[in-house]
Amino acid sequence: MSALYEIVPNISEGRDAGVVDACVGAVGAAGARVIDRTSDETHHRSVITAVGTRAAVLDASVALAGAAAGRIDLRRHRGAHPRIGALDVLPFVALKDATLEDAASLAREAGARIWETHRIPSYFYGAAASAEHRRLLADVRRGEFEGLTARIQDPGWKPDVGDGAHASAGAIAIGARPILIAFNIELESGDLGLALELARRLRERTGGLRTLRALGLRRGEIVQLSFNITDVEATPIYRIVELVRSLAGERGVALRRSELIGLVPRRALQRTAAYYRGDDDS
Repeated sequence: MSALYEIVPNISEGRDAGVVDACVGAVGAAGARVIDRTSDETHHRSVITAVGTRAAVLDASVALAGAAAGRIDLRRHRGAHPRIGALDVLPFVALKDATLEDAASLAREAGARIWETHRIPSYFYGAAASAEHRRLLADVRRGEFEGLTARIQDPGWKPDVGDGAHASAGAIAIGARPILIAFNIELESGDLGLALELARRLRERTGGLRTLRALGLRRGEIVQLSFNITDVEATPIYRIVELVRSLAGERGVALRRSELIGLVPRRALQRTAAYYRGDDDS
């Protein structure tokens, strides 16, 4: 049996369905199986989930980079979510008969092929990172597209592949990681300061939950907490929900709704369902 991988590319387009359709089509036509897609107009961003063999996800990544670059111009792009590229993030995940290092090797090969084919530079993050200060996606993306050209002049932040930002497509953060859960909670509030405060209190790097990444974002008239759970065993979904409920409740704010983006391990859903049923979640 061939090894199986997942890619979860994020593109900087969430409003033009035709552009998203073309990008999704490029992934499928290259041989990967698209199993989920989600678009958000406020974030101006879409997330595609696809699976396939090593060759299939590699070809799909190169094809998607070209499709996105040909249709998305970041010089005219404005959205709530931080981004450095038209194809902004491209993580590789080993699903079957493959290791995290296999996924990292695949990420590096994708960066090289995308540069050769489309002249779009890449930064490697996560398990594919070339240096410790590039390991976290938030650090790679700091300054966003608008600050990319100036940042590349810093010797510590030259791209891992390529020698300058693409004029309209920017750069791509390409990484390798274990399976994670992308999870959002909306608050019954338009107070962005509150969302930023809660994200700061909850994320790992500022003293919160182990393995949790968190952003506070505006979404129309309300605000949202956007989470990446990078260790699905260490941090249950229900724990995040109840902490947000408690912290927001201290300010008199209720939760509005929550949503999952892409695939979620069954075990994670079972644990949260067991918690709310009052069962043992072990």
